[in-house]
Amino acid sequence: MTPSAADRPHSGALRALLPVLAAHRAMTLRTFAAALVDQIALVALVALAAHTLGTAVVAGTLPGPATIGLLLGLVVVRALATWREMDLSHDLAYRVLAELRVRVFDGLARSAPARIDGRRSGDLAAAALGDVEALEFFYAHAIAQLASSVLVFSSGAAVLAAVEPWLLVVVLPLAALLALTPLLDGRGRTERGTRTRTAAAELSADAVETVDGLPELLAFGGLEERRERLRLRGRRLGDAQRREHTWEAGAGALRDLLVVGAVVAVVAVVAGAVGAGRLGGAWAPTAMALALGVLAPVADSAAALGQAGGLRAAAARVGAAVRAPAGAPEPVEPRTLPPGPLGVRLRGVRFDYGGTRVLDGLDLTVRAGETIALAGVSGAGKSTCAHLLARFWDPSEGAVELLPRDGVPVDLRELAESDLRRAVAVVGQDTPLFRGSLAENLRLAAPDASEGRMREVAALCGVDHIAAGLPDGYRSAVGERGATLSGGQRARIALARALLAEPRLLVLDETTAHLDTEGDEQIAHALLASAGDRTTIVIAHRPATLRRADRIAVLAAGRVVEDGTWDTLVSRPQGALGRVLIHRDTGHHRNALTP
Repeated sequence: MTPSAADRPHSGALRALLPVLAAHRAMTLRTFAAALVDQIALVALVALAAHTLGTAVVAGTLPGPATIGLLLGLVVVRALATWREMDLSHDLAYRVLAELRVRVFDGLARSAPARIDGRRSGDLAAAALGDVEALEFFYAHAIAQLASSVLVFSSGAAVLAAVEPWLLVVVLPLAALLALTPLLDGRGRTERGTRTRTAAAELSADAVETVDGLPELLAFGGLEERRERLRLRGRRLGDAQRREHTWEAGAGALRDLLVVGAVVAVVAVVAGAVGAGRLGGAWAPTAMALALGVLAPVADSAAALGQAGGLRAAAARVGAAVRAPAGAPEPVEPRTLPPGPLGVRLRGVRFDYGGTRVLDGLDLTVRAGETIALAGVSGAGKSTCAHLLARFWDPSEGAVELLPRDGVPVDLRELAESDLRRAVAVVGQDTPLFRGSLAENLRLAAPDASEGRMREVAALCGVDHIAAGLPDGYRSAVGERGATLSGGQRARIALARALLAEPRLLVLDETTAHLDTEGDEQIAHALLASAGDRTTIVIAHRPATLRRADRIAVLAAGRVVEDGTWDTLVSRPQGALGRVLIHRDTGHHRNALTP
């Protein structure tokens, strides 16, 4: 399993996530201070204990009350500092992770749907949750520990130089080896961590996909094959984790060997210093304890640095999501959209999906208050028009403009996001519902709508019958993605949700595809009853839906090739609309053309 180019992290992936600490400077400093006190207390405790023991053995002098009190005090300080450092570091880490999750979701929202198009929901979940969660170790254990270890080692090295310079000669190379060990294997750690994170993301994606498609897998007997796929993904993840942990165990053994070597070297230097008379016998244990005490934080930091190296893949994915470019950037100086009815104009619009041209110089004007239907075979660019009107993307050439009553066009790129969403609503064929009550889903775009207004719009779209069939009416939970409802019921709720927001431009992209003829007629009545000055664009294949529009624009090859009323267009059997209907219902086009 080879990670994709997008998953290969750069060496600065972790450093790029350090600025998020800027909003938590005070807590970061407190965490560093607690870690510093913890490490200093440990070095002081072992040095004092060694000196007390050496004095008792060599000089036969028992420790006095002050020494015993100081030892007990250092034990208490170390215990409190350890507890405080763990409390602060994890508090800091979880605050940072909470902020990172928001930034990741903001990045996905800012760049959607271009960034999430083609990406599996499990892969997005891994980036949004799993990868962010993996960074807890980096923020909770690595940063404060590394910073305090540098300061403790620097101070301890200065003391060693004053006590016995040869100890510093021994300690410095060993400390350098301990620090360099994780850095020398940095590329390998990154590759192993990348394999693990990629395997976890693939397993997550397959698991989410399997749960979502469980009814189809059961219906078509594909569950066993899917189980085998999940087992394979699980084995790959297990293999990647074993390789990563095996290497980490080897690195830990190497650090232990270096520490043992340090013990032997320090003992030899101290023995030589005592023999040469440079150290008194009582100070020998103190010097050894001090030398090994300042090495201990370095060894711990090397272990933390090694584990952090395996997180570069997670850091790269999180960083990429956080820094995702906006698919539709906010204007620097937004224009204000005047009140009143809005028409819309697509002028010379060209658009492609990564090289596949969909719209090629499309021109279309819809007058304020008009209902127009967009027709065309699959791939003609109808849904792309809806996406551009919602400003999910911007056209590569041309402009999408709203036409206020004053006649001064307003390019969608000149509007603030909030103004655009209040003016334009797009309802797709598979508009999802969210976990929560029916009322909460209806009020998604209009949270302040009154109960009476909500019920009025709901009744208009037939949602009142849905509510009547639920145990708690409008307070009933509809399940994640509306799983407890049919496609037609979800379509009615989605339309009612849009109408409750009272948009000035409503775009329906195959919204009634799941409804039967009676349901389609009821929705048509709801649209007519609530129309007012609203402009409506309907994307549909159903002849009855097309027939009800004020006029029909037929798309082909990325352009409008025919424009007119139903009666005008169907009077030309060889026209573009006739070919679309024949394509829709080959062999039955005569019935399709019959009013």
